[in-house]
Amino acid sequence: MTKEKEILELELNGIMKDDSISPVQIERPVYQIEDLNRDHLYEKPYSTLKQKLKKTCGSIKPFSFLKQTIPVLSWLPEYNWKRSIFGDAVSGFTVAIMHIPQGMAYGLLGGVPPVVGIYMAFFPVLIYFIFGTSRHVSMGTFAIVCLMTGKVVNQYTTIEIMQNGTYRSLLSEDDAKNEPSYTNIQIAMTVTFTVALIQLAMYVLRLGLVSQLLSETLVNGFTCASAFHVVGSQMKDLLGLEMKKRRGNFSFVYTIYDSIMAIPNANTRAILVSVIACIILSINNEILKPRLAKKTSIPFPIELVAVVIGTTASYFMDFTKNYGITVVGHLPTGFPAPTLPAFELIPDIFVDAFIITMVSYTITMSMALIFARKLMYEVDSNQELLALGLSNTMGSFFSCMPVTASLSRSMIQQAVGGVTQLASVISCIILSVVLLWIGPFFETLPRCILASIIVVALKGMLLQCTAVVRYWRLSRWDGITWIVTFATTLFVQISYGLAAGVAVSLLSIFVQGYKPYTCLLGAVPNTDLYLDIKRYKGAKEIDGVKIFHYSGGLSFASRSSFKDLLVRKTGLDAAEILRKRAKLAEKEFQNDEEFLTKCIMLDFSSLTFVDPSGVDFLRGLQADYAKLNISMYITGCSGPVYEVIKKCDKVERKDNKFVIFPTVHDAVLFAQNAILEKKDI
Repeated sequence: MTKEKEILELELNGIMKDDSISPVQIERPVYQIEDLNRDHLYEKPYSTLKQKLKKTCGSIKPFSFLKQTIPVLSWLPEYNWKRSIFGDAVSGFTVAIMHIPQGMAYGLLGGVPPVVGIYMAFFPVLIYFIFGTSRHVSMGTFAIVCLMTGKVVNQYTTIEIMQNGTYRSLLSEDDAKNEPSYTNIQIAMTVTFTVALIQLAMYVLRLGLVSQLLSETLVNGFTCASAFHVVGSQMKDLLGLEMKKRRGNFSFVYTIYDSIMAIPNANTRAILVSVIACIILSINNEILKPRLAKKTSIPFPIELVAVVIGTTASYFMDFTKNYGITVVGHLPTGFPAPTLPAFELIPDIFVDAFIITMVSYTITMSMALIFARKLMYEVDSNQELLALGLSNTMGSFFSCMPVTASLSRSMIQQAVGGVTQLASVISCIILSVVLLWIGPFFETLPRCILASIIVVALKGMLLQCTAVVRYWRLSRWDGITWIVTFATTLFVQISYGLAAGVAVSLLSIFVQGYKPYTCLLGAVPNTDLYLDIKRYKGAKEIDGVKIFHYSGGLSFASRSSFKDLLVRKTGLDAAEILRKRAKLAEKEFQNDEEFLTKCIMLDFSSLTFVDPSGVDFLRGLQADYAKLNISMYITGCSGPVYEVIKKCDKVERKDNKFVIFPTVHDAVLFAQNAILEKKDI
């Protein structure tokens, strides 16, 4: 027996040569995959249609299904009134105070009367209380969603309901006779109804995870650019300007241009009020709020204070008459009468509504998951679709825009002691008092104060532009996604920005998946470990053996790149060598050169999937290597990959079977033994 065979037998028996390293004992035969499957009873898991139906139908329990569909039936009977009601009451009161200025401000942002923002904090929120699974999100207005809705409202409105309750036609007399008439509130309601339809359809189809198409990077770039759009839309009120609303592509650029050109005509009194309001709000947020947070979790309602002071000052000093400052105007009391949306407009606004749906759902789920992880409870992504869909359905009949979870209100709702969505019910009770009796008090509120509240509240979103540096350092693709999303959203149009971001995200996934990680593996001496020889300098290649590790999928689309990577790593292009031999044979030259490489191993332990085209490609590869007297082994493939290979062999009745091993070490020992036997012969 040769010395090499003695060494191989020692390795097979698990006897290590280096006493300084703990030995790895291998007390089993060298397995091929067929032997392993036979000895250990491998069987593909399957179930018949009858079994699937029995399992599905048998698991349906009517009462459990009802509690799952209407979550309030689960948690309300178990509600600890003694321990939780005080926290929910304080939380509800605090959030109601925040709803008033935010609702009015974001109502204007959506191109509808300010009172609509308060409606959004009442009707949809009551429905979410019944069907929602998050205990802490505060539903209602959100700047980005209101802005996106406002874009659609501005595009399709022909009759604007003014703040004083009067109607103003936006068309000429000739156009008004030929074009259908839609008010801004009708358009907003139709958008809300369409969003509700999409959300309910997604719930039925169980598409709760579709929001994962919107990555954190994409959402960050999108919301940051949208925040600049919001600021641009408020320039009119901040500066007291009279400007027409820009629509379509590059509207942000045109709005900023219009604002700059109109500065000589700006109302200096409105600018002064805006500057004072912004300074006071900023001082509170940057200095007073952090100090107050150390003493109490209840925040100082600076926005409401600004609204009250501004309204009072405007009332007694008559800002409109004396200083030309625009005020909110008429605020109706009571609840709006239920009306139907303009159903015939749904096909025209469907694409915009779908984008609003995706943004709204993604933001709401992000907020819900933050609190769920922090406070250790579960939220159901599909149930949230149902809750949002039904909430918006209710809102669409009561003059509401699409509702979304608000980051600032949700944080406050949890921080001041809110435990459940009962806080939202308490908030609704307080807001009902505002709607029924207190609303008219805010009619003299200057719009520049509302604009100041919006701009200051967006500081965090505006500063998200600095995140591009971090994303670029972490991943070039993340950086590109952020830049494309931000630039397209800001300079072209909001809807195009989201589409461009999704396209770049999908492209990055495709490109990174199309060029998978590959390497040659080497053995770590005296172990059964095989590592990347470029990264582990202690790993050594085995004489006569090339071990090619491939991580990714092998399909009709990737087989060409697989071959290129294999040839580049191993230095052997079997097909090219055979073509050269064929040309030499035509000229009656012999070329039977021997190769140092006797065996090619394909480590498929990280192969995610293979299709029939990939299997056929491997057969051709094996046949080419065989003509060069080079063996090809497959190692470490998963059960699903193995089953595809066997199915292809069976269906196509191929005789050239693959030699498959469960581990690289099994294949190496088998190959070394085969090489030594050839040498002996």
